Amino acid sequence: MIQETQTKKDRSASVVQMKCLLIASESAEVLFQWTDAEFQQNVQEQYGASQEEGHGLPAFEDSISTLFAPIIISCSTMVDRLSDSYTSFTTENNHIYVLHQFDECLYIAVNGDGEEGEGDLRRKIYVMKKMIEVMFGMVTLSSNLLRRELRPQDTEQRARLWKHLQSLLETYSQLRENDQSFLVEAVERLIHPTLCEQCIEFLERRLVQQLNGSVERAGEEVLHAFILIHTKLLAFYSSRNASSLSTSDLLTLIIMAQNMYPSNIDPDDPHPEDVESTSGSGPDSFYTPEPSPTDRDSSSSADKPVRGSTPVFEFVDPDVQMAEDSLQALEVPPPAPSTPRRVFLEVSHKDGLYPMMPHSMYCLPLWPGISLVMLTKIPTSAVAMSVYMFLEAFAKLEKRLSEGQEGSAATRGQPTIHDVRSKLDKFIKALGPSEIQSAQLQNVWTEFKNRAFSRGGPGFNRDLIPWCKNMKTQLCGIYRQCFLIESGQANIPQRLSPSLQERAQTMMQEKLMDWKDFLLVKSKRNITMVSYPVSTLFNLTYLEDFPGLIHFICVDRSTGQMIAPSLNITERNTSELGKGPVAQFIKSKVWSLVSTTRRYLQKGYSTVTLRDGDFYFCYFLWFENETGYKLEAGDIPILPDESAPIGMLAWDYYRKLLRYYSKNHQGEVVKCYELLTVHLGVIPTEIILQHCRQLASKLWEPSRNPLL
Repeated sequence: MIQETQTKKDRSASVVQMKCLLIASESAEVLFQWTDAEFQQNVQEQYGASQEEGHGLPAFEDSISTLFAPIIISCSTMVDRLSDSYTSFTTENNHIYVLHQFDECLYIAVNGDGEEGEGDLRRKIYVMKKMIEVMFGMVTLSSNLLRRELRPQDTEQRARLWKHLQSLLETYSQLRENDQSFLVEAVERLIHPTLCEQCIEFLERRLVQQLNGSVERAGEEVLHAFILIHTKLLAFYSSRNASSLSTSDLLTLIIMAQNMYPSNIDPDDPHPEDVESTSGSGPDSFYTPEPSPTDRDSSSSADKPVRGSTPVFEFVDPDVQMAEDSLQALEVPPPAPSTPRRVFLEVSHKDGLYPMMPHSMYCLPLWPGISLVMLTKIPTSAVAMSVYMFLEAFAKLEKRLSEGQEGSAATRGQPTIHDVRSKLDKFIKALGPSEIQSAQLQNVWTEFKNRAFSRGGPGFNRDLIPWCKNMKTQLCGIYRQCFLIESGQANIPQRLSPSLQERAQTMMQEKLMDWKDFLLVKSKRNITMVSYPVSTLFNLTYLEDFPGLIHFICVDRSTGQMIAPSLNITERNTSELGKGPVAQFIKSKVWSLVSTTRRYLQKGYSTVTLRDGDFYFCYFLWFENETGYKLEAGDIPILPDESAPIGMLAWDYYRKLLRYYSKNHQGEVVKCYELLTVHLGVIPTEIILQHCRQLASKLWEPSRNPLL
């Protein structure tokens, strides 16, 4: 008995730290799973102990399916019988389970170490769903097709896909734990206006223009090109006929780029000379970069810049020289151009928004930590717009029929079902009968027309609902065939040629050759409290202009961009926040403040002030018109606890908030801002509020940040 009790204690101790995310079908079939090592070990021990002697351990996938089957079946039963389901529950050993049903797929997130609450787990679920939408597009609108994509029959293919999704989830989790831009879900730009302008001009007039003018582009057109320094945006260019890229899609692409080429240099572990030269506390160091190659030089292959050539002035400090050698050692030869990834992004058109439109994503590494990302429009993208228009029409018709509307009442709206009929006939004819999927669509559409439009048919009533669903499945199948299945015509190029990709990579490397070391350091210390002047007249720093201010984050939710001093938390780094533990403590307070303010914002509060020990926290959300005039604060919508998480990555809460607020300001361009500040608690409240007003007005002045 004592031995049994001890075993139970040991087992319970071994599962204290457990994390898991699972996607399952209604029949408890695992469509995707990610677990940490502790969770996996516990499951293997639990189900391995129940095996008969002489039999090996069961496959982990089978074990985890058996473990979650009761929860999945219980959820399905509640939905069927009560039209309701779980959203979350906590077990006796304080394990938190958060569940969310998207169509026929059930997402379950688990945490057992206390590091994540219900909100964190719900956010992780929505981010995972966003990743899958970007990877599979409109196929996610058909549960049957999505199950086939997430769980391929080929076990090796399934393992590769799951490993890729697991890696994306881990990359996101790491960025959210360490990067302020992913904490608040907004893009951070590298603050260097001169270089930014030069790079944008280079992308427009040299890179994109040359690529789009080449015969090697195989019908693709570069719409967007941007340069990433770790997760920070150095420059972003969109062609004139391109739609704007949403913040949600851009953040997802940054995660994907980081996952493809992880930063080998720890952003929180800079070399000693980096800290001294950027924090303002060390001796002045001067460095003259090598002269940039001229157009005449770069045109000659013999005169390309040599990486190891000597600068005009050479450092003699051995520590500095060692750091330079380390940076050179990290340089890698240009890799072979990679096959692009197919991504599905939102496109704004004159007719409205079209979600999940196909693009090709090219991520070309320039140096470790520095990448060039290009997004191209593929030649057959018009097919995707047609498919979405038809899907939307059948979804609206299905909804009206489900609500009990019949006959002409069910077919009203724009476009009318009769307009859809003629367009869909032309669409199917253009596809041709050769493909199996096209033939299936033709057969289902013919049956739909016989039932809906023929005089002897039942017409538009509830009996047509299954055929609406069938039409949507067939349309998603066409979309899958066009954009997710590799073309069998191997002799026809379907992407930018390898030589064209290599040329783009080389051009960008030549442009940034003199800046690469500076950019890597700048990305770690983009803005600091002691080195970034907030006043151009007196050259004051944030710390001097706002005594008692420890940290701030300001976000322009209209553009999805943020600005904040860097937080370096390593033991070897001495900055204005002190060494590692002090900075880590302040970092944890900032992360906690963001989580707290989101909960208040969900309850309808746009202003929050909190005193926590030696610190005083403030949060403000406000609206302005285009001239900078602050608009009267209105009521913020109150959201239920189980609603989608507030942010811009998985669900763009702020876009909906701006749309809601703009109803009372017709004809005006409304902008939304957020400001979070951390002050020392000894500073009087009236001074803190004065600081917040002044800081908010100065941060977004056009003269301060011309590219924001």
